[in-house]
Amino acid sequence: QVQLVESGGGLVQPGGSLRLSCAASRSIFNIAVMFWYRQAPGKERELVAIIHSTGNTNYVDSVKGRFTISRDNAKNMLYLQMNSLKLEDTAVYVCSANLYGIQYWGQGTQVTVSS
Repeated sequence: QVQLVESGGGLVQPGGSLRLSCAASRSIFNIAVMFWYRQAPGKERELVAIIHSTGNTNYVDSVKGRFTISRDNAKNMLYLQMNSLKLEDTAVYVCSANLYGIQYWGQGTQVTVSS
């Protein structure tokens, strides 16, 4: 099993940047896929970005070119660099990992984009 703890959220103006971090309680070397999700008030949870152990990444269309997902296996960390933030990026961002067929979730970190 793995515990995931996010950090790095906060209040930012439109056009600004934030870097989210997700610390795992164990080695992520053999975690094949890790994810960032987000959930805005009144909306369903949305998959934002995926990163495979190979380094391959995928993004939801609305963040392509603005967000970058990365992982540091040596530090057991997952990151989400968010640039050119928009009002509609406001949400709770949650990291997730699938380990041996079980999906694990962090508690989330709030990102608020507001002028």
